[in-house]
Amino acid sequence: MEREQNMRAKTITYWVTTGLIAFFIGSGGAVQVLQYLGNPRGIVPALLYPLYFFAILGVWKVLGAIAILWPGFPRLKEWAYAGIFFDLTGAAASVVFIGGYGAYGFHVLAPLILAGVTVASWALRPESRRAGVLSAPKG
Repeated sequence: MEREQNMRAKTITYWVTTGLIAFFIGSGGAVQVLQYLGNPRGIVPALLYPLYFFAILGVWKVLGAIAILWPGFPRLKEWAYAGIFFDLTGAAASVVFIGGYGAYGFHVLAPLILAGVTVASWALRPESRRAGVLSAPKG
């Protein structure tokens, strides 16, 4: 019975963390694409990145959010989790490099916290959502 409760708690925690990541990454990506459509020649003043860079990231974010939610395709999920993690840690690093921490370091802490939630979602995913481990050929 205790094992069943632990599995239920793990499943609930997996879906909560996965839902949060999919929501924040997917909606943020959609906004980035829409922002580009409104001003395709713009730049992000603080970071000096062109908006087309964020549009590309936005498309990948939306696709990554879909990938971690969609059943099947475990290898694709591995890549999506990696991409989401790299995006979030890269965002934190970009802000650190320009010194735009925000109040109480929000612009650094928020993506790092989401990166932690991403790792939790990845670690808690059920067996059906895991890619097989590659093994060395026997010889």
